[in-house]
Order: sequence, then C-alpha cells, then structure tokens
Amino acid sequence: MFKTRHYLALGAVTLVTALLLGLPSRAVLRLKAGIGGMFLPLFGAVGAVRQLPERAVDAVLPRSELLKENENLRRQDAELQVRQQQTDALARENAQLRAAVGWQQQLPWKLKLATVVSRDPANWWRTIQIDLGKRDGIQTNMPVLTADGLVGRISSVSYTRSQVVLIGDPACRVSGRVANAAHDMGVISPGGPLGNSLVNLSYLSGNATLKPGQAVVTSGEGGIFPAGIAIGQIVDSSQAGFGLYTEARVKLSANLGALDQVWVLFPQPNQ
Repeated sequence: MFKTRHYLALGAVTLVTALLLGLPSRAVLRLKAGIGGMFLPLFGAVGAVRQLPERAVDAVLPRSELLKENENLRRQDAELQVRQQQTDALARENAQLRAAVGWQQQLPWKLKLATVVSRDPANWWRTIQIDLGKRDGIQTNMPVLTADGLVGRISSVSYTRSQVVLIGDPACRVSGRVANAAHDMGVISPGGPLGNSLVNLSYLSGNATLKPGQAVVTSGEGGIFPAGIAIGQIVDSSQAGFGLYTEARVKLSANLGALDQVWVLFPQPNQ
C-alpha cells in the first residue's frame, strides 16, 4: 500500500514536471510570479521585523547627546531667569524714578536728585556720600531728604562729591513739631548707639499730650530745615528731667539703612 502511494506521488511529480517543461516560457514566468506573489507579504513582514531594532537604535539618541542637550536647556533656563530679574529690577527702578519726579514736581522747593555712592563701614548709620558737589551748586547745611522724609544735611563738600550727616547723629540737630492741637515742639536727638530707625524728640513741654502714631515734622526753626518735612511718628513718650519736660521716641519715616538716591533741597531765593 505504501509503495503504491509512493509510486503515485512520484508519477504526479513527473507529470507536473513534464507539463511545466512543456509550457511556453511566457506561461512559466507568469506561474512563477503568481506563486511568488503569494509569499511576498510573508517575506515583507519578516524584513520589517528585522528592521525594527535598527530603527529603534536610530530613533534613540546616545546618552552623551541627551546629557549635552539637557545641560544646554538648563543653561538657557538660567539665562532667562537672570534676564527676567534684570528686567524686573529695571522696571522697579523706572517706577521709583517716575514716582520721585512726580513727587518733586508737586513740592514748592527746588530739589536736585543725587545718588548715594558710599558709606563709611565704621560709621554706617551716621553718614553717607553722594555724587553731587561744588560743581553742582551744593553747599554745606543743605537739607537732604527722600520722598518718605528727612534724611539729614550736607556736612562737607568737595568738587564732585558731598558728605551727608544723617538725622539722629549728634551733629544733625533738628527742631521738630508734633502734629497735635498744641503743636508741641522739641529737638531731635540720637535714639541710641545702635540702629537708625528710632530717634528721641526731647525738651517737649512737661504737659505735652502725645499719642502713638502722631506725625512729627520739621518746625522751620533753626534756619537750616524748612517747615513741613516729614520726620517720623511718635512711638511712646515719658517724663524726663524730673518732670520738667517730656521726651518721646520717634520712628523715622525715611529708611536710612537703604538709601540709594536722595534729594538735596536748595534754599529759596527769599530765604
């Protein structure tokens, strides 16, 4: 039985071979193309699978390139942050200058803007140096202030720079007036060896009625500081000199520890 099947299969192969050999060459080519087309999709799938690892390798950058690109992004981000900080600082400075100019135009005084160029580390709370001098018409005893309040007075002048002694220093005595019904007046004196935000208002009347928060301004007495410049506000008060006079602590309006620009006040023609 097995031999019979074997002979039949052999005969079938022989017959197909004879038929193929007997076909015209054009027919053989068409038959081969048809058989080949049946297996092309399979061959294409196998080829695509073989190319997947190569494409994946090409799509992923080397680690060194990724690290380099990441570092470049970090550097660009840092540069953008620095530029943003510079832009914000310029915007704040511009706003401050606009406010200062507008404030100066509203005042009846003649003022000139100056930049603080240095401070003595050994005398930080007492003096500053500004970039105006004799060439700018600066003279000693001219008042110096900010939009917030009194800063001090010119103590010495060179050709291009001047030194300012700050309020609260013993060399910068100021007559102050309290904004109350009695208009009590006293003299600004140092508030202590440390700090620059508090000063004393001494030699007030013994029966002066003072309250925290009351404004203190220059009185105009003494011939150096015109009346009406803000000095500060009353913090508290107490009797002094065995009850002969009242003394008050005053918080200054101007921040003497953060002076970047100040105004020098020129005397009026009728003064």
